[in-house]
Amino acid sequence: MKKAEYAERGPVPQDVIDVVDMTLPPPSAGQVLIEVLAAPINPSDVLTLTGQYGLLPPLPAIGGNEGVGRVVGLGDGVDAGWQGRTVLLPVGSGTWRTHLLAEAKGLIALPDGADVQQLAMLSINPPTALLMLSEFVTLQPGDWVIQNAANSAVGSYLIGIAKARGIRCVNVVRRESAVAGVKAAGGEIVLVDGDKLAKRVAEATNAAPIRLGIDAVGGPATENLARCLAEGATLLNYGAMSGEPCQISPASFIFRDITLRGFWLSQWFRTATPQRRAEVFGEIGRLIASGQLRAPVQATYPLHAIKQAVAAAAAGEREGKILLLPQA
Repeated sequence: MKKAEYAERGPVPQDVIDVVDMTLPPPSAGQVLIEVLAAPINPSDVLTLTGQYGLLPPLPAIGGNEGVGRVVGLGDGVDAGWQGRTVLLPVGSGTWRTHLLAEAKGLIALPDGADVQQLAMLSINPPTALLMLSEFVTLQPGDWVIQNAANSAVGSYLIGIAKARGIRCVNVVRRESAVAGVKAAGGEIVLVDGDKLAKRVAEATNAAPIRLGIDAVGGPATENLARCLAEGATLLNYGAMSGEPCQISPASFIFRDITLRGFWLSQWFRTATPQRRAEVFGEIGRLIASGQLRAPVQATYPLHAIKQAVAAAAAGEREGKILLLPQA
């Protein structure tokens, strides 16, 4: 058994993490032993290694916050039906390892036969996209939403979830080279951020009212999205890829009644009921199993190549997710 562990944080994320041996006891009563099949490296994971994320675990810590595994051992009192099942790994459990123990009562079973690499990315980015589409503005089929960073993992999922719900989406990217990838992912309208974005959006949508904007960039891009929105609309920020604070003019607040709000999935996890979590993950799991929801994977790495994998995840201008395959 192995784990990717870090005992300090630093500016170069791959320098602080190493693979070390570990041992686990047999599962206790009510527990299961899970063989980790796949676990992604998310931007939040990289920021955790550098110490820049909003929630930092005590050190030493095992990297990784999500993934998918197979139940390979049962403790006393656990239903035998869990043996061999594909399950979602508990969020925040340190998933960059070959095996982990978990309580059976908290497990979420996943569809059999679905792509485990796609299922491994189920816990963070898909619910972020789904909840931003669901929790702030009531959207009906035919309504419009606009997002920037549309070539990101969340952006790709948002396109798929919106399409499954009949919601139309304007997708904004920061570079021309990203346009083709977003269109290949199903993006209906893809525009490069910059001058006269609001005018170009109005032309592309026939001046349809857009009541929800989703911003992952910050800086001037926030105001660019705000100008595209209808009066009284909501603008959600969930990231700052530009490295700059959100910039939005008083005119957007005062004269057009735009509301700027933030979204952090960790906060949702703290307050969501088990039933609501099961509903969200169930919907996402069905969309992934049916092929309606997919995210690009740029590369996969075995656990022993953790340093190379983290370096690849931290690099700019990727076209897909970096995944760890701990059993490889």
